[in-house]
Amino acid sequence: MSDTAPPVPPVAVKCLVWDLDNTLWQGTLLEDEDVVLSEAVREVVAGLDARGVLQSVCSRNDHDLAWARLEALGVADYFVVPEIGWGRKSDAVRRITEQLGFAPGTVAFIDDQPAERAEVAHHLPEVRCYPAEDAAALLGLPEFSPGPVTVDARQRRQRYQAGFRRTDERARFPGSHEDFLRSLEMVMRVGRATEDELSRVEELTLRTSQMNATGVHYPDAVLRSLLARPGYEVLVTTLSDRFGPHGAVGVLLLRKHAEAWHLKLLATSCRVVAFGVGTIILNWLADQAARAGVHLLADFRATDRNRMMEIAYRFAGFDERPCDCRAAVPGGSGEDVQLLHLVPGRRDAPTTARLTAPDLSDPAAAVTSGGPE
Repeated sequence: MSDTAPPVPPVAVKCLVWDLDNTLWQGTLLEDEDVVLSEAVREVVAGLDARGVLQSVCSRNDHDLAWARLEALGVADYFVVPEIGWGRKSDAVRRITEQLGFAPGTVAFIDDQPAERAEVAHHLPEVRCYPAEDAAALLGLPEFSPGPVTVDARQRRQRYQAGFRRTDERARFPGSHEDFLRSLEMVMRVGRATEDELSRVEELTLRTSQMNATGVHYPDAVLRSLLARPGYEVLVTTLSDRFGPHGAVGVLLLRKHAEAWHLKLLATSCRVVAFGVGTIILNWLADQAARAGVHLLADFRATDRNRMMEIAYRFAGFDERPCDCRAAVPGGSGEDVQLLHLVPGRRDAPTTARLTAPDLSDPAAAVTSGGPE
């Protein structure tokens, strides 16, 4: 057996930022308004979008003129948070990265000018830079090939665009944050994972770190094996509102014992932190445990990124203080993992979404509750 370590796969690119002149299109717009888009580049743009890779543009150009040309070429809708103006490219790429909430190491930049690539690389060394002549080959590079493409991945760009519209409306909304959430007419569904949904669940646990209660990532094979094991519940949460669907936004792994239920994993998408998804899920699960007459315990491992998830647990009534109920969970939790228990009592959480979820004590039943008041 070889003792050579396997190669480490490159970090996936979450967003590719395109220069325009002589990169995305052929020609210089200020010299020729009829610049053209090659079929090869058009296929790359559509192909990356289908894989769930977001795309933006960063160009020294007149904004209105450049955007009108993108619309005329039929590709404007592919690009989010565009930066078209006369400033430094590195500043524009940084603004794109911050608006998307991505780490610089997950962003790539492509430009025909070596000086522009060098300027971005100097100020943003984690951003990967590519020459324009490599554009047609991007689909073949591993960092632009995220593996199995899920339904959520194919719709990622539309969901980000809906999110920007949602944010704009929130800025204009005159009422409180809770009133705004109610105005969204949110509908949340919790359901048992199916074979088709498992890849969506794996992707969520891999992409989410801020709202992962333990930091544990469950690969597809493990989730499939747990799906078939008695006593385990693998649950997927989806969310929609009047702006459109958010897709899969949460995953739960629950181990059901005779006297206690053990929540081994709760991960929710960072995109929906402001909507209180984690708290709504935990409150539903607490009600389910009460109906079944069992204790509810949950694994939690504090990291430097999941502070918001810890707040959700505390807000829902979970506590780390000693409790005899821990004996009802054989084996306890792993190293460095706290086993929190739910303290009975009223949970003061606003109702901002209509929730449809299974009755975990009756596999054939479902419950519906809540909704904007």
